[in-house]
Amino acid sequence: MNQPLLFMLLLLAVGFFAKNQTLMIAVAVLLVIYYAGLGNSVLPFIQSKGIQIGVTIITIAVLVPIMTGEIGLKDLQGAMGSSYAWIALGSGIFVAVIAANGIQLLQNDPHITVALVVGTILAVAVFGGVAVGPVIGAGIAYLAMRTVEFFSSLGG
Repeated sequence: MNQPLLFMLLLLAVGFFAKNQTLMIAVAVLLVIYYAGLGNSVLPFIQSKGIQIGVTIITIAVLVPIMTGEIGLKDLQGAMGSSYAWIALGSGIFVAVIAANGIQLLQNDPHITVALVVGTILAVAVFGGVAVGPVIGAGIAYLAMRTVEFFSSLGG
C-alpha cells in the first residue's frame, strides 16, 4: 500500500472516529478524484486554487443574509452603535490582512504548510474546529514569524 493512500485512510479513520463529516467527505472526494484517473489534472488545480475558491464560497455564505434581506443597512447602522460591533469590525480587518500573508506562506513554504495542515486536521477531527484553519493559521504563523524576526534583529 502506498504512503499517500495509507495517510488518507488514516485521515478517513480519524474523521470517522471523531464523527467529523467534513474531513470524511474531503478525504473521500480526493480518493475518488485520484482513483478515477483525474489526479494529474484536478489535484494540481485544487491545490493552486482551492483555498481561494473556498474563501469565495465562505464569503458567499456570509453574504446570503444580506441578499435575502435578513440583514440590511438599518442593521448595519444599529450595530455601529455597539462597542462589540467595532471590536468585530477591527477583528475582521485584522484577520483578513494577516490571512492574505498566510495564503502566500501556504503557497511558498512546504514545511510550514505540512504543519498547518496537520494542525488543521487535528483541530477539525478532534476539537470540532472548522477547516478555515490553514489560512488563518498561516496568517497567524506569518505574523508570529515576522515578530520573532523583528525581536531577533534587535538582539544582535
